[in-house]
Amino acid sequence: MTKKKDIRALTKEQLRDFFVENGDKAFRGNQVYEWLWSKSLHTFDAMTNISIETREMLEANFVINHIKVDSMQKSKDGTIKNGIKLHDGLIVESVLIPTEKRTTACVSSQVGCSLDCLFCATSRLKRMRNLNPDEIYDQVVVIDKQSRLYYDKKLTNIVFMGMGEPLMNYKNVMKSIEMITSPEGLGMSSKRITVSTSGVPKMIKMMADEEVKFNLAVSLHSAIDEIRTKVMPFNATFPLKDLRESLEYWYEKTGRAITYEYIVWGGINDRKEDIKALVAFCKAVPCKINLIEYNPIDDGEFQQASASAINNYISNLEMNDITVNVRRSRGKDIDAACGQLANKS
Repeated sequence: MTKKKDIRALTKEQLRDFFVENGDKAFRGNQVYEWLWSKSLHTFDAMTNISIETREMLEANFVINHIKVDSMQKSKDGTIKNGIKLHDGLIVESVLIPTEKRTTACVSSQVGCSLDCLFCATSRLKRMRNLNPDEIYDQVVVIDKQSRLYYDKKLTNIVFMGMGEPLMNYKNVMKSIEMITSPEGLGMSSKRITVSTSGVPKMIKMMADEEVKFNLAVSLHSAIDEIRTKVMPFNATFPLKDLRESLEYWYEKTGRAITYEYIVWGGINDRKEDIKALVAFCKAVPCKINLIEYNPIDDGEFQQASASAINNYISNLEMNDITVNVRRSRGKDIDAACGQLANKS
């Protein structure tokens, strides 16, 4: 038996060609494409404006490898965590984060993770595979439906901050964003999307060359190579000098400021020299800092910094005219906060 191809791996032009080759009109491909993406349909039977014979032909040649919500947990703060089952039985997690003015989808890009950040639960899972563009897209569709159902508002923002390193799945992440922002897809604004990376200089430059319109966030956590390598070992391969150069290139090409995600841990990066190094790093390109509350993953190696250490960061950054926000974690009671995804999986 010939294995059926996932129909959403085809471009619209390839779909049009398929119908012409099978004795039908090219516009039939446009109709099917709309069902698959704009209407997010998961069965050929429901494509009501095409004939039964055509639907049977599609069924004989293709599959629609859609995701399923395998489990859903709701936090006391309203955050929703989904266990997403993929067509091959593997599981990833995605999160809906509601606030008074917006709802944000935190989506995964890999099963497991390509990198080795010691403070993150997901990094302890080996990378099993990259997600396909449609699997990323489907997470957004699911969370938009949940946002409308539970909070009576459409999804407003998307962050690629779930499981995996987005830039290690570059092609599929970029294709998913293309479809999320396309009028033929979900039609969301690129300005509402943030791709968060641990810092892969070559890929940051590649994004800059494509002059993308979405936002860039970098998980920094230290501006001193020795310390950053201790908590993020891949930094030995992608040191801060290379990262800084790629971010300067990003800003030169896109004109878009960068957000640095930064966790302060007691006894690791809570000294005056850590703050001084961060201030110096921030002066390379326009940026803002999100100081993130640490969410323990049960090993005791990393401890949340004292309030005074956090305040020292805030006062020194503000003194140097660097915008700083303190991000309180959401969904901690269901292990849906930053760094916790897959902690209890």
